Amino acid sequence: VQLQASGGGLVQAGGSLRLSCAASGLTFTNYHMGWFRQAPGKEREFVARISWSGGTTRYADSVKGRFTISRDNAKNTVYLQMNSLKPVETGVYYCAADRRFTPAEYEYWGQGTQVTVSS
Repeated sequence: VQLQASGGGLVQAGGSLRLSCAASGLTFTNYHMGWFRQAPGKEREFVARISWSGGTTRYADSVKGRFTISRDNAKNTVYLQMNSLKPVETGVYYCAADRRFTPAEYEYWGQGTQVTVSS
């Protein structure tokens, strides 16, 4: 199984980025997907999750109204549209896959993509 995250980069505060996570080696529609992030020196935190069908989504309170998670099952890809980015949101963003919607620990993790938000 591989989860390949991409789309990170350097953006100014208030800017936008769209992350992608391409999955392979699994039956994508059997898996709910999540995005997490880890800031330097901090623990990894939940950002958003989406059900296998895309019909149910959940967000961390800190990103509600600014971030949107979506998926394209035909492309085995999950996305995270991030708007109005803040410097405190700098970190490595990871995608994850699990057959449960709210697992204690996700089964598969991607390698992460760096997001840097400058002030």
